[in-house]
Amino acid sequence: MKFLDKNFLLKTETAQHLYHKYAKKLPIIDYHNHLNPKEIAENKQFKNLTEIWLQGDHYKWRAMRANGIDENFITGNKSDKEKFEAWAETVPYTMRNPLFHWTHLELQRYFNIDELLSKKSASRIYEKCSNDLKSKEFSVQALLSKMNVELLCTTDDPSDELAYHQQISKSDFKTKVLPTFRPDNALLIEGKDYLSYLKELAKTSKVQINSLETLLKVLKSRVAYFHELGCRLSDHGLTHIPKTIISIDKASQVFKKRLQNETLIEQETSCFKITLLSELAKLYYSKDWTMQLHLGAIRNNNSRLKKEVGTDVGCDSIGDFEQAQGLSHFLNDLDNDNQLPKTIVYNLNPSDNEVFAAMAGNFTSDGGVNKVQYGAAWWFLDQKDGIEKQLNTVSNMGLLSRSVGMLTDSRSFLSFPRHEYFRRILCNLLGDDIENGELPNDEEFIGEMIQNICYYNAKAYFKFD
Repeated sequence: MKFLDKNFLLKTETAQHLYHKYAKKLPIIDYHNHLNPKEIAENKQFKNLTEIWLQGDHYKWRAMRANGIDENFITGNKSDKEKFEAWAETVPYTMRNPLFHWTHLELQRYFNIDELLSKKSASRIYEKCSNDLKSKEFSVQALLSKMNVELLCTTDDPSDELAYHQQISKSDFKTKVLPTFRPDNALLIEGKDYLSYLKELAKTSKVQINSLETLLKVLKSRVAYFHELGCRLSDHGLTHIPKTIISIDKASQVFKKRLQNETLIEQETSCFKITLLSELAKLYYSKDWTMQLHLGAIRNNNSRLKKEVGTDVGCDSIGDFEQAQGLSHFLNDLDNDNQLPKTIVYNLNPSDNEVFAAMAGNFTSDGGVNKVQYGAAWWFLDQKDGIEKQLNTVSNMGLLSRSVGMLTDSRSFLSFPRHEYFRRILCNLLGDDIENGELPNDEEFIGEMIQNICYYNAKAYFKFD
């Protein structure tokens, strides 16, 4: 078997048959990513391979730092070609890191380059790809169409006017681009820029925010606005769900203290967060949205690099927070009120796989199909081993056949082969089971199951218009 040939990651004839017949040609629904809607609306043409491939990609930045590359070649003032050459020099050392697979999948799928990227091939590949990127076939919209992306959901703050989403919706671009409601800035009351953020949110909504009541009023109006523009998901990136009481009265007192710039203790911030999150979840339920909970990251660990370069530069890590009880109480309170929205929970710490998958199975009692789901392998777990473990955990604890499948969680327009990566791993897993006699060789049912996981389950679950 040759590296990255048509049967890449497909070890058996059964796996190969399942992938090529049932998974390969399906459209993509990418229901969670961090793509820039402005660049989609304006159909941006990237000037070179560094701009589209390296800028903002903290996965690559981490690898380059680990390889001893000077920061000037990563986020500094070196030329785009010099930065690319530094990345190319690093690539051979990423073997067995998912970056090695992703890098060569992307070169092959977008640019028809089968050559391995290294210091020797860097100049040829850079010139060829950068030249390709100048043609209309490599504009942002063309790249999305090339990958058969039917629908994608960006990640957007409540203060966003969503002007670019409106522009896209009025264009003739066939890929549907919808916003996702990400109100983390409203929840993180302890943040040093919190009061400034409230002013920004007030400006957008044209409502003065001087109490928790007015904050909730503003957020409700923003949910309604997002809904009108096709939003059907929210997203929350939190360390954990606090195990504390939900109290509007106490949360209101905490909010007033913060407005007066008084110092808050952890118990107060936890009460505020869980209360506001609960009120938001009820709003999502009323709109039939899906609530996503991304839990477990410790962000900006390297304070020196944060000060020198900024946030989201590759200094985040896996946390070891207590997750089970707070998540249980939160979901249970909403369920008792009959206001639990469809929910997807994602863990960053692999030791929490079974905890999250088992928790999801506790809240499927109202007749909905897999209403609370254990989400796709996320961030540090988004690699072959992590994806296989997530698939096995879902299978052991719940119903893999009802999973809504994969997402990119990416800021790059070249990241969509990650769906292919997932589909190949899924088909290989099921193909192995069939050939081992652990599953029946029922091609019709298992083929349909694969198609559902890769595409149709998400289409039905999220109810996009």
